[in-house]
Amino acid sequence: MSGPCTPLALPPDFASRARALGSSTLYEASGLPVAVEPLVRSIWSGAFIAAPAYPLVCSPGDNLAIHIAMERVPRGSVLVVSTSNFVAGYWGEVLTVAAEAAGVAGLVIDGGVRDVAAITARGFPIFARGISVRGTVKASAPSVGRPMMLTGVAVSPGDLVVADDDGVVVIPAAEAERTLVAGEARAAKEAAMMEQLAQGASTLELMGLTQWRQSA
Repeated sequence: MSGPCTPLALPPDFASRARALGSSTLYEASGLPVAVEPLVRSIWSGAFIAAPAYPLVCSPGDNLAIHIAMERVPRGSVLVVSTSNFVAGYWGEVLTVAAEAAGVAGLVIDGGVRDVAAITARGFPIFARGISVRGTVKASAPSVGRPMMLTGVAVSPGDLVVADDDGVVVIPAAEAERTLVAGEARAAKEAAMMEQLAQGASTLELMGLTQWRQSA
């Protein structure tokens, strides 16, 4: 099992800026392969996470690494868990209560969770590949607090995780400020475009696509 490493610091106002922009705008603004596979979705509508990543790897059907992480995860972090896409109930109400007490901001997992009604009632944000009643063993912990891959996206401790109803993005900490600035510029441009659309302009005009009017 690997040991922890020191993460880079995110901009101090990252959370409010990320919430204002959302995952889709940040994905486009990043210009990087930061989008987690779309099957990793919120288990309840309206959930939102903007927090530094604390990555870990579970063996398929084994959640020991999560229990170890709960004693190490920095307050305010989101647990980002790779299970090699194996769907089982790695997480439920008990771990949710423990996570709330530990100041964990949420969970992103390419595996499964259970106790969905209880988690939803508590308002704890979870993004998972699936829901499963199957339990897990506690026998191995491949990696806790070390860089890893989640559905093809690189995740290092301290990276900016933003998750909402559109999906999940993991932005490298070194690219967070640039991406937020680019996202804010993109959002301002889109706001101006929507104002023009409300006044009768067309998307073909505003996007420079008028050559397609006659050819379609």
